[in-house]
Amino acid sequence: MRVNKFIYISLLAAGAFASTTSISATVTLPAHLSDNMVVQQRSTLKVKGQSDRRGQVTVIASWNKKKVTGDIMADGTFAVSLPTPKAGGPYEITLNDGDTRVLRNVLVGEVWFCSGQSNMEMPVKGWGQVKDWEQELAQADHPRIRLLQSKHVTSLTPSDNPQVTGDGWQVCSAQSVENFSSVAYFFARKLQQELGVPIGVIDSSWGGTPAEAWTSAPTLTHVIEHQRNARAILSAHGDRDVLCRKYDQDVLDWQATYSRADQGMERGRAIWVDSEQTGDDWGTMQLPNAWEWQGLENFDGIVWFQKVITLPERWAGKQLTLRVGKVDDIDITWFNGQKVGETDGYWIVREYQVPASLVQAGKAIITVKVKDGSGLGGICGDTGDLSIGIGDDRISLAGQWRWHIGVAQDDLPYRAIHPDHQNYPANLYNAMVHPFKNLNIAGVIWYQGEENASRWRGYTPLFQALIHDWRQTWHNPTMPFYFVQLAGWQEPALVQPNAAWAYLREAQANALALEHTDMAVALDIGEPYDIHPKNKQEVGRRLALAALADTYGRGKYQVPQCIGHRVEDGKMVLTFNQPISVRGQQAEGLVIAGPDMVFHPAQATISGNLMTVSSPQVTMPVAVRYGWANCPPNNLRGRDDLPVAPFRTDR
Repeated sequence: MRVNKFIYISLLAAGAFASTTSISATVTLPAHLSDNMVVQQRSTLKVKGQSDRRGQVTVIASWNKKKVTGDIMADGTFAVSLPTPKAGGPYEITLNDGDTRVLRNVLVGEVWFCSGQSNMEMPVKGWGQVKDWEQELAQADHPRIRLLQSKHVTSLTPSDNPQVTGDGWQVCSAQSVENFSSVAYFFARKLQQELGVPIGVIDSSWGGTPAEAWTSAPTLTHVIEHQRNARAILSAHGDRDVLCRKYDQDVLDWQATYSRADQGMERGRAIWVDSEQTGDDWGTMQLPNAWEWQGLENFDGIVWFQKVITLPERWAGKQLTLRVGKVDDIDITWFNGQKVGETDGYWIVREYQVPASLVQAGKAIITVKVKDGSGLGGICGDTGDLSIGIGDDRISLAGQWRWHIGVAQDDLPYRAIHPDHQNYPANLYNAMVHPFKNLNIAGVIWYQGEENASRWRGYTPLFQALIHDWRQTWHNPTMPFYFVQLAGWQEPALVQPNAAWAYLREAQANALALEHTDMAVALDIGEPYDIHPKNKQEVGRRLALAALADTYGRGKYQVPQCIGHRVEDGKMVLTFNQPISVRGQQAEGLVIAGPDMVFHPAQATISGNLMTVSSPQVTMPVAVRYGWANCPPNNLRGRDDLPVAPFRTDR
């Protein structure tokens, strides 16, 4: 078929134009600069990007319509700075390097960076499902709140390229907030209601992560317990192979230390498996159950369990099936001194075959070595998972077992983390904090600490170093930093002197010594058997109250705290920083000890900001503690019905 020459030439031209526009040079911007963004009011918006053109990029913001130009460097990068006005919008930002790119629906207001582990990450719906989540989603139409969510990424060196979900900033709606940080959303909602300006919140959080992963390597070189690793990271200059070789050696060294420290081992041989252990240093425990619920609160490490049973004559010389339940995490199991199996995995029901040659009528000894590195530990599962026998002819092993600690993990050096893991020191700072350093923010809210609880001794210097670190990152030495103190969790208890979460809460509160920090106490809204309490509305509200008072001068916010104590007439008189009251009939969560440091439940009388604490069992008071357990009773309140922070006078 013949084609008209004019039409043919026109088609060629149209095709050439389409091809040119599809590959034309268009300004490329980092992911935190997008449509729907919020920029910090009365500050500077740093626009750094990339172009494959040469010459200059022109940027015009519709709030002042002034033309700002920046040179395109040899590597294609450019940078311009735009002064931002007071809160308002929507606006447009137009960039031109020969082609035009427009950022639309831009608001000017207050921007907050929201970070931490799973209680910050916990979404409104998603896996979290906060209290009244259906109603919250139905009412989540807030066009002047904008959301930006970082992806879960790691890096061995500081990155300048943020990676975010979706196409960047999202307008707050039922759809966009569904899988967004509930604490960040409720915080933003309260601020927007009170300030009446656009609010932008950046969710950069990752469940189960420690504070050192969120801290830069240069800062970690100054933090006790992290100095050696941080120096190694810096000296490797991001070389993964070098760091992996170091990791392999560190693991070998740690495992050797672990084995040497285990009291149940001697020169590589198990010494508690050949005979019945009857010493007074062996306790008793009901199994199956997590050992945290049986007196070993917050224990990580190795525990040996033993049970002596009587085998019937009919089983003699026959193979038996031994079921050891769902051991959390790793077990090695012996029958009459002979190893019959080992498994790694808390979700797996152990089932081992006992050779017929080991089976004789009469007494039999079952010994299980359990190793747990974090969270709950022990021989868990259902009672039916714990038995021995042939087919349906079985003896239940549920009930009382003897136990003895092999070694506490807290007594060992911290186990090395693989360089590819999110918990590796500085990995999350590099990939999920540093990339946002060019975006001016009003401040930070932070909810983290659960992952560091077993290492609470080092959290005071680490957490305060992190705050200094982030303030240096954003070049703002007094940048507001508001954080959540850990909620109550685990088996409720009144007297728990060695509660790791109590010590971690104290380490968090120590950061209040830094200027422009504040704390949202969450002890009262925890849930004993859920590490992710559902009432995130109140957490966000309390953080917002702190920000409104300290950052914006709206109202007063002060954590109710014990600030002094003295002994009078066999009683302890406590002084608080504000008048306190009791929610209920009488004060709960108070214990008092004499010189023996044995704590007893205490009674209290209150007058203004003074509280007198006593117990008929303590005539020479030395120490008072309040809320000093992983999940303690607590009902003291300060001004505005805010909960009193847990404390101890015997620091």
